[in-house]
Amino acid sequence: MQNLRLALLSCILWFSGFLQADTVRVALASNFAAPMREIARLFELESGHQVDMVVSSSGKIFAQIRYGAPFDVFLSADASKPSALVAKGLAVADSQFSYAIGRLVLWSPKPTLFDNSPAILRGSLFKTLALANPLHAPYGEAAVEVLSQLGLYEALAGKIVRGENIAQTFQFISTGNAELGFVALSQLRDRRQVEIGSQWLVPATMHSPIRQDAVLLTPAADKPAALEFMQFLQSAPIRELISASGYLLAD
Repeated sequence: MQNLRLALLSCILWFSGFLQADTVRVALASNFAAPMREIARLFELESGHQVDMVVSSSGKIFAQIRYGAPFDVFLSADASKPSALVAKGLAVADSQFSYAIGRLVLWSPKPTLFDNSPAILRGSLFKTLALANPLHAPYGEAAVEVLSQLGLYEALAGKIVRGENIAQTFQFISTGNAELGFVALSQLRDRRQVEIGSQWLVPATMHSPIRQDAVLLTPAADKPAALEFMQFLQSAPIRELISASGYLLAD
């Protein structure tokens, strides 16, 4: 009996060592910071692992990964950068999937500045229009596409101020440094400002889909905590959370 107890104890100690909690290092686009905080909290509760978040523009994270930044998972604001990492052998090919599709909103905290249309962009009621830097941020690329489709990009060039990412763009507008600008719907949902101010929800047909892809980075290909996180991100409850945060979901 004593030998059996010792054997059982040995097995328990072996499994506890095998299943030790780990840390998942997730680099993510700034538009997804709010839902990611809740996702990280839920993942930590369910798995016992910890989540370290690095929030920046997709372009900056992409460059950091190319130069060896020690991330495990990349949640981009587009699909092209994860695909490029796969092509370079820096990410696991069959791990890439679309975790969200972003929605773009023209927004101002001033409640009577404009109605639910882009008509204000053709007038002289504002001096500054904020958008994320299109070289780094997919939401900025989408905003440029919308302005170009409206035939206004060149005409408004002198009024445009560029945030480094969508988070800084939102800050420009909310603090009054820009009177209006293009932000992510998820940012308004997070700050409970969907019903505050003036806004125009841009039709998705006016710009390329803001398909936001996740990818597992090659150094974490065999890391259990990172693999668990990627599965968790695709679970039904988390997809519901993402949808409620102001995103569309890929099929």
